[in-house]
Amino acid sequence: MDTLEQPNLTRYASLLPDTGEPGFGVYVHWPFCAAKCPYCDFNSHVRHQPVDQERFTAAFLKEMAAMRQLSGPKTVTSVFLGGGTPSLMNPSTVSAILDRIAREWHMPDGIEITMEANPSSVEAERFRGYRAAGVNRVSLGVQALNDRDLKFLGRLHDVEDALKAIKLARDIFPRMSFDLIYARPKQTVEEWERELREAISYAVDHLSLYQLTIEEGTPFFGLHKMGKLVVPDDDQSALLYEATQDITAAEGMPAYEVSNHARPGAESRHNLTYWRYGDYAGIGPGAHGRLTRGPIKLATATERKPEAWLELVERDGHGVLDQEQLGYDEQADELLLMGLRLTEGVDLARWQQLSGRDPDPKREEFLLEHGFIERIGNSRIRCTPSGMLILDSVVADLAC
Repeated sequence: MDTLEQPNLTRYASLLPDTGEPGFGVYVHWPFCAAKCPYCDFNSHVRHQPVDQERFTAAFLKEMAAMRQLSGPKTVTSVFLGGGTPSLMNPSTVSAILDRIAREWHMPDGIEITMEANPSSVEAERFRGYRAAGVNRVSLGVQALNDRDLKFLGRLHDVEDALKAIKLARDIFPRMSFDLIYARPKQTVEEWERELREAISYAVDHLSLYQLTIEEGTPFFGLHKMGKLVVPDDDQSALLYEATQDITAAEGMPAYEVSNHARPGAESRHNLTYWRYGDYAGIGPGAHGRLTRGPIKLATATERKPEAWLELVERDGHGVLDQEQLGYDEQADELLLMGLRLTEGVDLARWQQLSGRDPDPKREEFLLEHGFIERIGNSRIRCTPSGMLILDSVVADLAC
């Protein structure tokens, strides 16, 4: 398969540089998809009648005003339009959402504004409409680069559609990323290495590479339980993960997070806000948020069902069902859980300030001796590649 022509990387300069601070993000959830993938447990819904976009747009704007009241004045450092399939939105819907974000908060020019898109819903005219609305980064759900596995994963596009979408995204947007799923049934390390190298030849600056997981409540879960779907065992999955790290590092796209790889400076600013434990407003059906007002950090969660959320917003001004004040211990645990996913690690002083204590010296020494964590100077701690393979256990040990 031919490699796509390499783009002009100098145009990235139009986006503001990463300051290293957590920042403040705005996440907007478009919950609708053309089809539900059999591995997906995200809050996505298929509707066989056209969605009333004007009505949903009005509800997004209304809930945004409520979130602004909770957050207080903030400077937005990133916006993420996720789903579902946001590329099913009309460009006018995207424009209205971005315009209102800029009215509710301070939104400087040059911040990262990402939209998720599926190759099957990509059209040049629609992409240009999103770009005109202000989107400057697109994240494509490619998932595989062979038609057999795309069919297995329930995707509506084929490889030809995927390559067309990648080319369009590269031509229209300053930044582009795409997702792949690996550790698929019967996938060998050699097959994955070839596919990954092919992906890197198409990628501009960022790849998200996820191991296939079997989530309860999905069609794949039922098939797996009946023995009709067999995924690679832990040893094979570890080999696939290690091959992923080796190849991306050698190609100049090392991991900056467990599943995310980028050329230096091209990391996802919005996702870094999550992993650096910054604040973010979650707007739309099933969206979550973290909002700090003085000493209080609020965890918010909205109604998941789109039509029920819509009715709540129209009645009450928002669809928030859960609003919990997080204590310092809970915040410290979340900081560890998110921050240890990053290769830059966790700011120990920030963790100590929240938790009111130092890491347990015996537990830390055990993890250090076994090569699961390492210190970065005196100020940060991070997982090693071996530690990333048992990340949940490392977090549990340090949080105790």
